[in-house]
Amino acid sequence: MKKFLLTLITAVTVFGLIACSNETTSDKEKENSGDGTTIRVVYKDETNSNPVSVKYFDELEKALEKDKDIKVNFELVDLPQGNYAEKLTLLLYGGDIPDMIYFQGGDQSLTQQGLLEDLTPYIEESEYLKDALSPYNQKRLENYPYLLWIKPLSAKTPVIRKDWFEQMETSEKLMADPTVENYHAFFKELVEKKPGGSTPNYAVTVAGDLEEINFTFNMAFGISQSWLEKSDGTYEYYKVSKNEKEKIAYYQKLYEDGLLDPQFVTKQWDTKEKAFYDGEAAVVSGTAGKVIDIYNGKMKQVNGDEAELVVLPPAKGIDQGFGVTDVTKESRGVAISSQSEHKELVFDILDYLASPEGQKLDRLGFEGEHYNVKDGEIEVTEKYYGEWYARFWEPTELTFDQPLKTPLLSGPATESQEMTIEYFKEDNSFILPEEYVANWDAMENLYREYTTDIITGKRPIDDFDKFVDAWMEAGGTQITEYANKTIK
Repeated sequence: MKKFLLTLITAVTVFGLIACSNETTSDKEKENSGDGTTIRVVYKDETNSNPVSVKYFDELEKALEKDKDIKVNFELVDLPQGNYAEKLTLLLYGGDIPDMIYFQGGDQSLTQQGLLEDLTPYIEESEYLKDALSPYNQKRLENYPYLLWIKPLSAKTPVIRKDWFEQMETSEKLMADPTVENYHAFFKELVEKKPGGSTPNYAVTVAGDLEEINFTFNMAFGISQSWLEKSDGTYEYYKVSKNEKEKIAYYQKLYEDGLLDPQFVTKQWDTKEKAFYDGEAAVVSGTAGKVIDIYNGKMKQVNGDEAELVVLPPAKGIDQGFGVTDVTKESRGVAISSQSEHKELVFDILDYLASPEGQKLDRLGFEGEHYNVKDGEIEVTEKYYGEWYARFWEPTELTFDQPLKTPLLSGPATESQEMTIEYFKEDNSFILPEEYVANWDAMENLYREYTTDIITGKRPIDDFDKFVDAWMEAGGTQITEYANKTIK
């Protein structure tokens, strides 16, 4: 009976949502300003209060009209402060569905209700996007054709300022043989020697959970896929494996020795980065490529050129690498509302952003600020390195109408990308059926609760076994059975 009522409520909600969203789109059609079509966009960090965002979309309007004779007026939809995925879900379930939507979670429920457009036919007929896709983008779109996110591999790589790195006696040994033991010795020397005079206070910090440094350490502990094959040929989820238990014991030791930020649970992105620039933390992890580029630019701006970043290698043990790449779907990306009256136009805009002209704005920023053209060559500025990032696409093959005089990424950023590609490995994860999603969320909460308590010393490491039992009871048994039927 409960299941029937839930299905009925969901059906009524979806019907009302679609009706409401159609009405909203119709109302917005009447609000077109000038002679361009209004395209409503909701996109994390791109808000009306951000002058760079406003200028970017103004410049995009001009470029579209100049290069493609497409006349649009972008309307940025602001969300209340807080968790983006949660606030976006509230907006969409309230019936306000913009034409172009950036998701960072929460998209699957909308997809299952038919509210996101299947992008497959659009991409097949595209002028630029079909050639901009990397192999992992193509696989993700085959599995889940509703989100588009053309970016380099998003592994997070650890970095440290060069002037501190060179003062450590353990640096050379770490680079030559980055075992978990050598990482511990390196972290310990940083805290004991304090190359900043009175800092660092701790060796490494993260923003809220341990996913960032998992990229460095997972594979060393044999966590080389989401589902690990056991000796009997069956699979178990890595978070309930003996490999994970050994890794959590290692993190517990880092915490106990004062090497892991004692406030790691409450750290946010901004406070993590501030701790890094201020020298409270010696090592942070950032997404390979542009994020490392921004970290490098800001670190040099605050502490001088000698503080240029050094990229540290992934820890080595049973395996080595910066984690595995999930190809089930894009974990984030841009979607088109199936209720939009401008679906083709929205896709044309996305396709334009993959063109040489569109990439010039998206990748280079504003002429005179982030780059200049001298003697027919493009030269990026210091402001570019420290501030600019592509709002949309970063295809591997990049062509502009003029040659580049200066590289788009600094040395450390380029190295981080190259190391990520070097250690690429495909995951064996799969899209979880909707019937298991609620259980999965509860199981993830159990994981965070137990592992945080173990790492911070509130629980002994043997309580990991209690966590495994609780995880299985919360739905792990059924999901593990499903995994063993699904994984080929």
